Amino acid sequence: MQQVAPRIYCIPATQAPVVAVFRRGPSNWSHIGRWDLATQCYEPGAWLGGRIFPRRSDMSPDGQYLCYFAHKPSAIWEHGDAYIAISKLPWLTALHAFGTCGTWTRGYCFTEAGGSDDRPMAKLPIPYGLRSIPAIQFANERRRGWVEEGNSPARDPGDAWDQHRHARMRKPQPCGTRVLCVESVGWAGGEFGVDQAVDGLNVRYSLELNGDRELLEDVQWADWSQEGHLLVATRLGQLQIRNPESARPNILFEADLSSLKPTPTPAPAWAQCW
Repeated sequence: MQQVAPRIYCIPATQAPVVAVFRRGPSNWSHIGRWDLATQCYEPGAWLGGRIFPRRSDMSPDGQYLCYFAHKPSAIWEHGDAYIAISKLPWLTALHAFGTCGTWTRGYCFTEAGGSDDRPMAKLPIPYGLRSIPAIQFANERRRGWVEEGNSPARDPGDAWDQHRHARMRKPQPCGTRVLCVESVGWAGGEFGVDQAVDGLNVRYSLELNGDRELLEDVQWADWSQEGHLLVATRLGQLQIRNPESARPNILFEADLSSLKPTPTPAPAWAQCW
């Protein structure tokens, strides 16, 4: 049987050299990892026999905590099978959790303002609060310095979930001259989607220099590091740090996640408490 490459989506911390890695595959399993850019190492973490929605999840600015939206059909706890939880990266032990009315809801992101914008919630014992993620394409990217291009199609006022347009985003290279671009190229729909869609959204990345764009055909996720290196997850399942200045792809780091198999293990003691 031919091995299917995993779906990979990442969320970088805004104030630390840490990236939360969401890996899906086989289709009924989700895996979380911690990518340390300072030490250039990947730390595997929890496995969940269910689905995590990465585009409706978030990582705290300091790179320590994960706020994730999950659907676990076998869940028997008081929060039900669709829920929001906060854990310590790269584990999923819920330090705080609450249920949702199903998967057709928005996830939550961290805010340094404290409190919550739309539900009663006790103050968390961390310097962050929560607020709901707006229903807009590339919401995580917008909070991390990406901006919508001027030629991006306007949103239809009747498109409540912002699914039916091909939005285009861009992010300039820190301390450099290149621009990383991403555009949505269609809504996959369905539980698992096609073409390595994440939460149903098919995307395409390209790199722009002096107005010319190079399509990054082998990339399913990308962003810049604070130093201006290119962080990517390839369509074959590798995490890479690339030097975009070289004529040929100069890979500074690589971790292969393609062959990982579900191996659920208990979270260590430090991840089971605040």
